[in-house]
Order: sequence, then structure tokens, then C-alpha cells
Amino acid sequence: MTLRLTRRGFVASAAAAAILPVAYRYSHAETPRFTLTAERRTIEVKGRSADVLGLRQADGRSGLFLDPGERFSLRLNNRIGAPTIIHWHGQTPPAAQDGVTDTGYATPIADGAAVDYDFAPRPGTHWMHSHHGLQEMRLLAAPLIVRRPEDQAEDRQEVTVLLHDFSFKAPEELLAGLGQGMMSHGMDMSMPGMDHSAMPGMGAMPGMNHGAGGDLNDIEFDAYLANDRTLDDPEVVKVEKGGRVLLRLINGSAATAYWLDLGALTGSVVAVDGNPVVPVMVSRLPFAQGQRVDIVLSLPAEGGAFPVLVQREGDRARTGIVLASPGATVAKVAGMAETAVPPADLSLEEKLRAATPLAEKAPDITRRIRLTGSMMPYVWTIDGRSWADRDPIKVTPGARVQVEIANESEMAHPMHLHGHHFAVVAIGGQKLAGAMRDTVLVPIGQSVTIAFDADNAGRWLFHCHNLLHMATGMMTEVAYS
Repeated sequence: MTLRLTRRGFVASAAAAAILPVAYRYSHAETPRFTLTAERRTIEVKGRSADVLGLRQADGRSGLFLDPGERFSLRLNNRIGAPTIIHWHGQTPPAAQDGVTDTGYATPIADGAAVDYDFAPRPGTHWMHSHHGLQEMRLLAAPLIVRRPEDQAEDRQEVTVLLHDFSFKAPEELLAGLGQGMMSHGMDMSMPGMDHSAMPGMGAMPGMNHGAGGDLNDIEFDAYLANDRTLDDPEVVKVEKGGRVLLRLINGSAATAYWLDLGALTGSVVAVDGNPVVPVMVSRLPFAQGQRVDIVLSLPAEGGAFPVLVQREGDRARTGIVLASPGATVAKVAGMAETAVPPADLSLEEKLRAATPLAEKAPDITRRIRLTGSMMPYVWTIDGRSWADRDPIKVTPGARVQVEIANESEMAHPMHLHGHHFAVVAIGGQKLAGAMRDTVLVPIGQSVTIAFDADNAGRWLFHCHNLLHMATGMMTEVAYS
């Protein structure tokens, strides 16, 4: 069975004051140009076989890579043996094609079924992942790269790296180990894939890493992957001596933030979350869940082997790839660094400036939200409310919207807005003309203010991109009137 998700009209419901979809068929592409299949696959992690999920084209390539001007004209086949739905993270399609079910525009795609999508894609480094239950933790994710004309014009090699945290345990077992406090706080325990019989009472929480003034790393994962591989057997990418590399990095980890370390190299950050920025030279930087960063590297003329590593915040565990020129000796890189790194912070965010800033305009709508919740019980909320009891951010078409996000909890939260990209306009109340993003980290005890134009009608999720935090309640929505 093939369904078509199409651009929707919207009508106001006088009774419910809600936005309801009115569907009609699109006519731009009767036969989708690309096909992706959500499927089961097997990878090897530290010498053990692991059954995971994935999104692959017919030729076996993971994800989708579009050239300038190509439409997102796609047929998505579901072959994972369970319902799913895929969110196009970083894209700004019509609300009906966002790949979520929570807002009511779509239902889960049944196993064996297919759905067609068609919209004009947003350029940049993005990604796709399940937005159904905890399937993202089973690696149901892949890159989504939309090249700009300048990407083709530049004489440089593209290298895309998708990061994951990985456990041999089922995601439901990991969440259950964090306690059942979420059951009385509005969590939808009917989420497909949830093991309702394995929810123990509260107690010691294995794997919790406590940082100074807060908590880090909800889960002790078994491995950290870069393009499905660990440093026991890393991907070695062949590069030219003296060549230039565009490194597209995607943090697809469900619950882990990192520090990126370029080692002997120094690179220029040229884009974040798919949006160009004024170049910033870096050798290391913090990297939160859901975020992307594009870095241009100029390799030494003499060549060599150059590890590009990420290290879990507050820990020694790391993963990565190796860039190696012909004939270079590739030495083994340990999966544990000598020392731990601190929590991810806003040190890069403070330096970033958008190449094309959001036009200056006084906000028409302002809102302050508080990130709330705790490890005991394990419940994460917005303004003390879970998704079931949410207080939507209500906007009107064309309005400039400004939202202050204040983190009053004891964990950091990478906050992701669907259907829009926003400007970072203040950190800790200090104004700046920051980067355009769709995901921003809000550390413990700090605040970040974002601004965006309400230019994409519908209902759009706004949530923490730590999957475990979202699953236990830290999600609301931006709702157009």
C-alpha cells in the first residue's frame, strides 16, 4: 500500500481553536525520484553481532544526498517489521510531511506500506530519523545532505560522519532502568515498542554520570559509533595530500553530547545545522545531540593519517574516523582518552555569527519557557508540564516570535524546533547576532533566547533532543492560529 502525504490547507476550528488539516494531492511528481527503505540490518560492534535498523537506498547507501535544485521527491518503504515514521530533521516541509504523528497530521506507517513525500528541500547538512517510540536508539537514522551550488564548485572532498551511541540492550530496557516515575507524569505508555512489563521501581540508576552541579549521561552505553564503527575498527577515509575536505558531522546520538577534537588539524566551521556562518577556526568544539557542523579542513602537503575524534562529555569514551593520504601509516587509536572532558558548553555558540542573519525586527510574540524535571523520579518537562499537559507556544502567521529558554533542571538539554530555523539572539540575557539553527544546547542553570519568523503554518514539535528526555515529557509545540 502506498499513501501520499501532501501539502495541506488549514482551517480554524471554532469549537477547539485548533488547526485541522485539509488534504489534497500534490501533482509535482507522480513518480517519486528517490526510494528509501527502513529495514533491519546487522552490524558488528566490538566483535559482536548487533541487530539494528537503518534507512538505505536500493544501492545500499545510507541516507539521501541531493544535488542543487533536486526536489525531495521520495518514496519511503517500511520493512522493519513494526510501524514507524521518519522525521526529516532540519527540513521545513509542509506540516503534513514533517514525519511525526504527535501533531495529528500523519499516522504511523505500517510494516510493508510506503508513503510518498514531495517538497522543496532546504540546503545543508541535515539528517533523518525515526520519530516513533524509541526506534532512534536502534539506529533508525541516516544522513540527509542537500548540496548548494558552491559545494559543487569548490575543489574539496566531502566526508559525512553520523554519530550514534549504542547499547546491546533494548532501548525499552534502558529506559526502564531509569525508573517508572514517568508513568504518573503524562508519558504515553502506549508508545509502540515500549515493554510495559519491565518497568521496575525506582532505585539505583546504573550508568549515571554525575557532573559538578548536575547530572551527565543518563545511560552507560556499550559503544559510540562513527558511521556504524568504533575505534576498534574505524572507517579510514582516503584523502589527497594537501587536499581540502568538507567534513559534515551529524550528532545522531540519542542521549550523548560530545567534544569534537581535530587533533593535529585546525578547521574552519562554515555552517551549523545546515546554515552558513561567518567562518570560525577551531581545533575542538562542543557538539550536542541533533546538531550538525560543517568544517573545512586543509590537509598538510606532506600527507599523513589524521584522526577526527569525538569524546563523550564528562567521560573518556570516544569514537571517530581517520583521514589518511596514500601510503600513510594508520596507527591504532584507543577508544578511551587519557583524561575526561568537561560538559558540553556554549563556547562555540558565543562565537558564531550567521552569514545571513535574521532581519532585525522587534518581536511580536514573546514567551519564556522553563526546562524542568529530575533524575529521581526520571521525568523531564517544560514548565512542569509533560506533552499530555502541554501549554503550546501560540503564534500567528507572519509574526516575529522570541522565546527565552531557561534551564532550571540538573541536566543540559539540546532543544529542537520542527518546521523552522531560528536565530540565537541572546545567551544568559546578553544579546548577540548568533547563528541560525534548529537545535540549540541549553546548559544547566543557563538561558538561551531564540527568534524566528512564523512562516510555516501548522503545529510543530518543540522538544529536547535527548530522546529519553523527550520520551518522558520534555516536549511542547508551536501552534499557529
